[in-house]
Amino acid sequence: MIIEKEFVFDAAHFLPYVPQNHKCRRLHGHTYRVTLGIEGEVDEKGWIIDFAAISEAMKPLFQKIDHNLLNAVEDLDNPTAENIARWIFENGKKVLPLIAFVIVQEGASSRAVYPGRQ
Repeated sequence: MIIEKEFVFDAAHFLPYVPQNHKCRRLHGHTYRVTLGIEGEVDEKGWIIDFAAISEAMKPLFQKIDHNLLNAVEDLDNPTAENIARWIFENGKKVLPLIAFVIVQEGASSRAVYPGRQ
């Protein structure tokens, strides 16, 4: 079974490896929507994990990036949606081993999916 939990955070970033004249090279911000896929067996209570426990486990991680400059976050110097998804997965997996995938939505129509397998 897979359940999903959504988080929202706001942050600024710039993309240092795009051409100088690319709009994303300039500092700008987004409201990001992050979906965590949690995979596991349903227990005797009828759930994989309490949604509140997911929020609690991930709270310190999202505090590092919410209302921050993503480029200044350790291991996130090139904060593309793809790299943000990978960063959330790798750091989240340390506190929430049941994470199966991460989706980072940047704006209304652009998303990156990190499936959690390498």
